[in-house]
Amino acid sequence: MVSLRGEYIHLRALEPEDLEFVYAIENDTDLWYLSDTQTPYSRFLIKQYLENAQQDIFTAKQLRLAICSTKNETIGLIDVFDFDIKNKRAGIGILIQNKENRHQGFGKEALELLVNYCFKSLHLHQVYANISEDNTASLNLFEGNGFIKIGLKKDWSFNGETYTNEFLLQRINK
Repeated sequence: MVSLRGEYIHLRALEPEDLEFVYAIENDTDLWYLSDTQTPYSRFLIKQYLENAQQDIFTAKQLRLAICSTKNETIGLIDVFDFDIKNKRAGIGILIQNKENRHQGFGKEALELLVNYCFKSLHLHQVYANISEDNTASLNLFEGNGFIKIGLKKDWSFNGETYTNEFLLQRINK
């Protein structure tokens, strides 16, 4: 069995108690560029999402897990999305909420655990990530975990003033 527990963090399914944490992240306008969010989410919608978050990944085609510290404090979220069982691939996204928890190795460990889960438990052939060209911390995180830049999407995202490029990174299970 693949463990979702590392030395410094563990990954777990979302719980109803995560409502305020998810609400804060989804409504933080400074983070919207990461997910192309354009409008705020209500607590009601997030509560409904959490109630349905226990759906099987094969049904929902996505999986969102909480990243928790050894003190059992929720510090971030990590997602599997666009789950494609036929082609055995999926996208991965990660967010560590508070800046003081970034660059501590939590994201690295969470990504390693999730990639291992994708390859060994979900039997995926490949995982990928879409990362803005100017998000050097995320690019370093994914490249440090064996992801390779395979393409550049030019003028991919518009922030209201300018367009930014986005890299497509991929890791194939060999």
